[in-house]
Amino acid sequence: MKKSTKFLASAAAALALFFSIDANAQSAPKFGIGLNVGAGVGTGQSFAIGGDLRYQFDVDKQLSIPITAGYTNIQYKDAYGDISFGYIPVKAGLKYFFNDTGAGVYGLAEAGAAFGVGDYSGTDFVYSPALGYAWSNGLDLAAKYEGIASGGTNGYVGIRLAYGFKL
Repeated sequence: MKKSTKFLASAAAALALFFSIDANAQSAPKFGIGLNVGAGVGTGQSFAIGGDLRYQFDVDKQLSIPITAGYTNIQYKDAYGDISFGYIPVKAGLKYFFNDTGAGVYGLAEAGAAFGVGDYSGTDFVYSPALGYAWSNGLDLAAKYEGIASGGTNGYVGIRLAYGFKL
């Protein structure tokens, strides 16, 4: 079976599991939109910018399951000038709030696939740990690292500024 077929089958099974968990959750799912900016960590990388959409449902008041997709562009400088690498990260993870209100300080770990676009097409593993603060009014600010396992050091350290609301 091809890797892409296995990935799609796994993603469908995970979504089915997540929706069954959501049926028993105590609060409404949330939808968010975020802006990511940062500094590249690989050789020659300079600036990273991107945006994402996040669907998040609560297992309980402290634990949530986010599913995130978006677009990120990392700028490189090499002997031939400036080039850019764009990819579409699709990730799922766990978000844990350190208090029982469902707001405040949280830790987040996500993993998934990075689909390269343009000249750098291909699929790589992407992972993203973060530490953030979510206000009860929907604003969310996080410090994060997003790494791409593509045979070298690729990724960025940055911040995510987002706004989320209940569906």
